[in-house]
Amino acid sequence: MVQGNRRRPVRGATGNVRSTRFDQLSVEADGDWLDDRDAIDGAPPPLRTVVTVEQPRTIIARNSSPDIGFDRSINPYRGCEHGCIYCFARPTHAFHDLSPGLDFESRLFVKPTAAALLREELGKPGYAVAPMALGTNTDPYQPIEAEWRITRGVIEVLAETGHPLTITTKSDRVVRDLDLIAPMAAQGLAAVAMSVTSLDPRIASTVEPRAPTPARRLAAVRTLAAAGVPTYVSIAPVIPGITDHELEHLIERAAEAGAAGVFFIPVRLPHEVAPLFRAWLDTHFPDRAGKVMATIQSLRGGRDNDPGFHSRMRGSGPWAELLRTRFRIACRKHGLDRPRVPLRTDLFRPPRKPQGELF
Repeated sequence: MVQGNRRRPVRGATGNVRSTRFDQLSVEADGDWLDDRDAIDGAPPPLRTVVTVEQPRTIIARNSSPDIGFDRSINPYRGCEHGCIYCFARPTHAFHDLSPGLDFESRLFVKPTAAALLREELGKPGYAVAPMALGTNTDPYQPIEAEWRITRGVIEVLAETGHPLTITTKSDRVVRDLDLIAPMAAQGLAAVAMSVTSLDPRIASTVEPRAPTPARRLAAVRTLAAAGVPTYVSIAPVIPGITDHELEHLIERAAEAGAAGVFFIPVRLPHEVAPLFRAWLDTHFPDRAGKVMATIQSLRGGRDNDPGFHSRMRGSGPWAELLRTRFRIACRKHGLDRPRVPLRTDLFRPPRKPQGELF
């Protein structure tokens, strides 16, 4: 597996860069990703996960990217046990001189002071409200969230202050926080996007080896929608020659589960992700690896990756246009072509100061 240790800033992002690590713990992944996979050959063994505690100075990361629908986010964790081969966040582990390969999947960083830092930042004079995004870099519902509960602590602060929230995840663990999310949604303050890239258990177990199964994710969509939470299905990424044939079926299943909408992004292969992805293709799909990469390059201007704003999220060329046409037709057929309802920002109230600070 390809490894890299180059250091790069994340374009358009600020905050959360300088922090101090002071403790490491070795824990097992919780293993619930193995549920419903007994019949799948070659399921990966559990990882021994090393957890490093961080003490960041701030918790809200800002971005000015013109093709991203939010300007602020919180990432309670760095690294991701789900192990999705296509994950665009893998190169960020190079900031810690760690591999974007197995290190990214097994050496996690946690921020237990996230809720306290958030409370402090929301209380600053002049804070301007806009939706806070969770899950924009790595999944906020890591298996270790069951123990650390950092994501839940962040949601508790946002709920208390009436702050709008969006969550992107590929884990059904999000329903464990439904007691917080549903009341926020009832006020127009919360929405969830569930990532479902394939309905085929064998493909899912290969491309996203330690994520909950597609069936569990769709069940979570149904549960969230039934509780009144606007829930979207993210078909991201679409991988040519591997998952693209499922596009219409995924949209149909999203509609059946009660999703409020759906969106897709063609696969992106930035920096070290490209050689990792190529090695994965050679291992799992040697019969079509060359064709898959040729199609990806046709989407990306002849390269493995196109980093340009706007085009990076859409792709370009005839293959990308065909995907968009298929997507529009399927969404219209299943009633998922409705515009999104914006989250409210008028209910925000600064957090209460601890009792000791009132005097």
